[in-house]
This record gives sequence, structure tokens and C-alpha cells, in this order.
Amino acid sequence: MRLIARLLILSLPLFCLSSEAATVSDLYQVREPVASQQPEERDAALGRALQTLVLRLTGDREAVNNPALAELRKDPQQIISQYGYEEDRLLVDFDPVSTDRNLRQAGLSLWGANRPAVLAWWLNDASDGSSLVGDGQNSAAPLRQAAQHRGLPLRLPIADLSEQLLATSENLGATEPQALRAGSERYAADALLAVLAREDNGEWQAQWRLWLGDVREQGKAQGADQAALADAVLLMVSERLAQRYVVAPGAATSLTLEVQGADLARYAELQRILQPLAAQLHKVEGDRLVYRVNANAEQLRAQLALIHLQEVAVEALPLDAGQPPQPPTGEPVPQVLRRDDVLRFRW
Repeated sequence: MRLIARLLILSLPLFCLSSEAATVSDLYQVREPVASQQPEERDAALGRALQTLVLRLTGDREAVNNPALAELRKDPQQIISQYGYEEDRLLVDFDPVSTDRNLRQAGLSLWGANRPAVLAWWLNDASDGSSLVGDGQNSAAPLRQAAQHRGLPLRLPIADLSEQLLATSENLGATEPQALRAGSERYAADALLAVLAREDNGEWQAQWRLWLGDVREQGKAQGADQAALADAVLLMVSERLAQRYVVAPGAATSLTLEVQGADLARYAELQRILQPLAAQLHKVEGDRLVYRVNANAEQLRAQLALIHLQEVAVEALPLDAGQPPQPPTGEPVPQVLRRDDVLRFRW
């Protein structure tokens, strides 16, 4: 109750965040194509939906084959809250609580709903000419469907005349995106994705490049049509991003995280970022929050960068910041932390 009372004090003043990180609201909802509504087709689609969700949450294509998930593979309905048909697709809603519990019990680490917003400069080069895919265009539908399928917050440029002139093959294929960065500023995204998609004898191929902070990724993909190509590209992008944000089992360590400059809105945003790391809030002092977190330090830094927290040198730590929080009466007292066990950030 004391922590709650102190957090209520933080709400004054309360103001909106300028974070670009996006919360994926439909993270546990999966759509799978079906040829009919027959039971056999439905059961096969439910199995594919489970595979899609596990990959979406872990970033690992092999995670669904974990032996501990054998019973779920046999009967995915154990963690399904509801399903129904939406035209030629089966719409499946998984229960977040039971899903996370089963995956964690299987020893899998998860990627939370707070994910980097990706701005995609996607140029289609077809037999009838080249065009930049813009927000609101019909050509944007396959990209949005693929982004939802792979659990990525996707943004698209409006593709006005100035952006059409900017989105040349040379600019999208450049090693560094200087030309695109200026045109991307108004969209306030975390990651920049440049895709050159070409049609060749009815097949689609693409070269893509991704920039997120100091991360540089690139690859090639192909698909039978634009929808298949979009899904292939965004699957590869989601897997690369997951490597940055999902902590592999055994890679986490116990850390003390101190965050300064909090108010109630920032506290709520921080809670969403830290939720997959099972963070425990141990102290509130003014606008300062102290957590215990089980995480990989570099991946924790990547998560906090999504809400624009700035790391502060540990040398300026207050006297008690290097000391572990006092446990409840009767529990053993942990050892004093080293300074490299403490991470300090501020807004």
C-alpha cells in the first residue's frame, strides 16, 4: 500500500509520453487461412495458429517443437479463449495468461507487447512501373496483414509526391539511409525498413535493409505474390528484432534498475516494458523508482531505449543504490551487489 500511495503522488504533474514504442494490442490474436469449415481443416488451422503465436512471442521457429509443449500441440484449445470464421480465415484468440504460463513453464523466454515501431519504405517494381506503398493505398493491405501476423507495429509513409520522389531504388538500396532519415522524422518510428520488391515472371523477390539504433540488418526474401512476400520479409524482420529484445534462457542475470524522473504515466509505461522480465518494484523515493530485474543487461538497455530513457553513469549513484532492497522479515538477506549489477537511467 505504501508503494501505491507513493505512486499516486507521482501522478502530479501528469503528462503524455513522447515514446515511439508501440503496444501490440492484438498480439494474442491469430488469423489463419482455411479452405473450408470442416473439422479437419479447423484443427489444422488451430495447430498453425499455435505455431504462429509461439514464433511471434519467442522469435524462434523451433520453439513450438519444445517437448514441454507436446500436449499443447495435440490440443491448442487448452489456451484458446475463442475462435470463429472471418471470410476465408479462422480467427483465433489465445488467452494471454495461460499462454504465457505454458510457454514460461516450457523454459521459453517471451517478447512482450511493447515493440519497436517500424516505418517501412516499400517500393514495388512491377511490369506496369514502380510505386511506393503508402498508408491508405490498396497495396498497403498485404503489408498490414503481414505485420499483424508477425506481431510488428508497422507504419507506412503517406506516399505523397515528395516521398515518391525520395523513394528511389538508389535511396532504398543504399548502405546507409541518410536520404530516407529526413523523410522519416515526421513518422516518429523506432526502426527504419527499406524494401525493394520486384516482380519476375509472376514471382516476387525483395531485398530489405533494417536500421534500429546501431543495429544494421539486411536480407532477401521471395514469395508467390505480394502477400506472401510481405509475410516473408516481416517474418525475417521480426526474428532479427527478437534477437535484440528476447532474453534467452540462461542469459539473464539479477540486476538492480534505478529510474529517475518518473510520474504515474511514465511508471505505467515502464511497467509494460519490464513486464516480460518479471521485474519487482522495491522502492519509490520522490520521482525515483528502484527495481529488481532478471535480465540480460544489453537487452534491458534495448527495451528502455524504446521509451527514450537515458543511461546515467553509475559513479553518481546515491549511497543506498548499490545495496539490495531489504527482504520481508524471515527471508534471507542477499549479498551486497557489485556496481556492475546496477543500471541507472533517467527521463
